[in-house]
Amino acid sequence: MSSEFTSILTPIIDALRNQQVIAYPTEAVFGLGCDPDSGQAVNALLALKQRPWEKGLILIAADYSQLTSYIDDGALSEQQRAAMFATWPGPVTWVIPARPETPRLLTGRFNSLAVRVSDHPLVQQLCRQFGKPLVSTSANLSGQEPCRSADEVLQQFGSAFPVLAGSVGGRLNPSEIRDVLTGELIRQG
Repeated sequence: MSSEFTSILTPIIDALRNQQVIAYPTEAVFGLGCDPDSGQAVNALLALKQRPWEKGLILIAADYSQLTSYIDDGALSEQQRAAMFATWPGPVTWVIPARPETPRLLTGRFNSLAVRVSDHPLVQQLCRQFGKPLVSTSANLSGQEPCRSADEVLQQFGSAFPVLAGSVGGRLNPSEIRDVLTGELIRQG
């Protein structure tokens, strides 16, 4: 990893370790993220978004192994796993049965968790450096359009907000969401 990249990543990793909410580019829009294991950080993200905890959240990761402590991999058949892996890394989010110990702040009112292995190079580097997945929800205040640039994030959230500068991928729509057990389309991508 280049020293230039390390220098822009270091303050973002520090913010995550200090239980702060950060913004970062994804395949289509900027995402808001935080440490999924910090109740304080997840609550701060939910408050910032004015999002009810019952809706649940998405985890975004560099690879599948970062997700296995949150999801029940054993509940999946080989065919279900193959269908999921055929779309990753990429812009498809899968809803998978959650492990019983997965925090309710992440799963919401569900017994499942929405997860994605991103193909965005900055997301991959960020999750690898941080050593785990991040909570991922679109970077926008309630009622506002999702941010598509670092400048838009700073306009909506303030000039001191921790933002990983970079370009979003070329997608126009947020990620498609599918149920891994049924294959059902939950949200069109």
